Amino acid sequence: MAATSDRRRELAQRASNGIEVSLFWSKTTNKVTIEVFDVSFQEGFGFEVEGNAALEAFHHPYAYAAAHRLAGRIPTKALAA
Repeated sequence: MAATSDRRRELAQRASNGIEVSLFWSKTTNKVTIEVFDVSFQEGFGFEVEGNAALEAFHHPYAYAAAHRLAGRIPTKALAA
């Protein structure tokens, strides 16, 4: 599990067909976020999610973001760097 400077913890990560999906929890803010990164286009998006919906959003990030009109709310960092 990776930790970043804001004390986020990567709780889960998966990759398939050039799409990387990560589930993070921030200790400092107690917020859960999903980040999606498309390696082919070097672009991604992220969004906050309620803890009780984290696994649903992790497994179906595009559908969850569209249904909740969340896509692009939190820009992702350059995951490929």
